[in-house]
Amino acid sequence: MHYHVYIATERKEAILDPQGKATHHALDSLGMSQVSDVRIGKFIRLAVDADSQDKAKAIAEESSRKLLSNPIMETFRIVEIKEASAKGASH
Repeated sequence: MHYHVYIATERKEAILDPQGKATHHALDSLGMSQVSDVRIGKFIRLAVDADSQDKAKAIAEESSRKLLSNPIMETFRIVEIKEASAKGASH
């Protein structure tokens, strides 16, 4: 089966996020004072061939631990796993 696995990464709370701070400041300058904090991260989609959704999740977790996120500075989480209609299809 072919799956699309969506992964979100962001810096840990203890790590300074300069891009998030700059974005928060810009939003405040635009009068959007209701926004109290901004953290900027990455959103990644993997196309995974696996026997099951659980196997696709395990592959995505291993990929995230080994390459897609820096465990010292970032956290990651699997946001969604979808069965893809065909290999290489983009949805």
